[in-house]
Amino acid sequence: MSKTISINAGSSSLKWQLYQMPEEKVIAKGITERIGLKDSIFTIKYGDGQKFEEILDIEDHAIAVKKLLDQLIELEILGSYDEITGVGHRVVQGGKYFDKSVVIDDDVVEKIEELAAFAPLHNPAHLMGINAFRELLPGVLNVAVFDTAFFANMPKVAKYYSIPKEYREKYDVRKYGAHGTSHRYVAQRAAEVLGKPIEDLKIITCHIGNGASISAVDGGKAVDTSMGFTPLAGVTMGTRSGDIDPAVLQFLMHKLDIDIDEMLNILNKKSGLLGLSDGFSSDMRDIKARRGEEEIDTILNIFYDRIRKYVGSYVTVMNGVDAIVFTAGIGENDQYTREYVINGMSWFGCEIDPEKNLQNGVEQVISTPESKVKVLLIPTDEELMIARDVESLRS
Repeated sequence: MSKTISINAGSSSLKWQLYQMPEEKVIAKGITERIGLKDSIFTIKYGDGQKFEEILDIEDHAIAVKKLLDQLIELEILGSYDEITGVGHRVVQGGKYFDKSVVIDDDVVEKIEELAAFAPLHNPAHLMGINAFRELLPGVLNVAVFDTAFFANMPKVAKYYSIPKEYREKYDVRKYGAHGTSHRYVAQRAAEVLGKPIEDLKIITCHIGNGASISAVDGGKAVDTSMGFTPLAGVTMGTRSGDIDPAVLQFLMHKLDIDIDEMLNILNKKSGLLGLSDGFSSDMRDIKARRGEEEIDTILNIFYDRIRKYVGSYVTVMNGVDAIVFTAGIGENDQYTREYVINGMSWFGCEIDPEKNLQNGVEQVISTPESKVKVLLIPTDEELMIARDVESLRS
């Protein structure tokens, strides 16, 4: 029996989940927010609906980790530090180096730091969490689980851009994707729910949240994905534009007299649902509350349209599809998105059951028995996938 903690460290946050393994039982979970700012929010949920919350100043991730471990002992969730036998860390960018989860050593730390150039908002934050746990729990197994690893071995036809070869060879410019841990989990879970070997299935996974990506999974392996060199590419998202003609950037930069950094800031933080709604909201719940207004309906149709186009293209990429999976915040909890995406693709024998589709957040097959393509709602569980990878690397 072991206790593994899954960690997702952000620049000012530390989200975690503690498991008893191999039973995969959640013992406790929580988050520390506003790290480095005044009035940090420290939260632990445990037991039978119990919750501990404290507002205090937490200066950095090292202090946040120490506070977390000590509080777990004080709440008698842990008897001592020694009960933690493994720590799994989410890392966004694994670049060309990592096509699977790995035990963290100094060399891995150096490579994650080097790859910060590809994910400047994420990798440095992940490193803060990694360094804090390695210092406080010396000798404990630490594992890096990379968002990009699931897509590392995609076919060249999918991951290479049509730009001069030297840029790929000198600067590693290619498609890396994101949300890989989620896509990997829901594809595997879909196969289990359907009672079929994943090796025999063609699955399209739709991770649709404030950030969104669509992936083609053939025989358990990713063969294409909508996000690209960065998470900016692909479908319309909460604040990200998704795919756009690059010439638009030059045109707008000249018109607005701004540089490329400001242009990318607009595409990442001021576009998507937020930009289309003229700053009203990036949250699908706010947008759909105004359903029926002509402009809002147009925004929603743009959102659905981009998803359908990727799903349709991946049917072609795999020469067929057995299952389509919806997951993440919108995919799990918005029946309208699932309904409008699937109803727009009935041409290949995909039919959704209206009654089942109303049950948000419940793992199930939501297509009709007659549907040639199965449609599933599967809540993602990236933390569990991280904990499983830690266990698989335990010597």
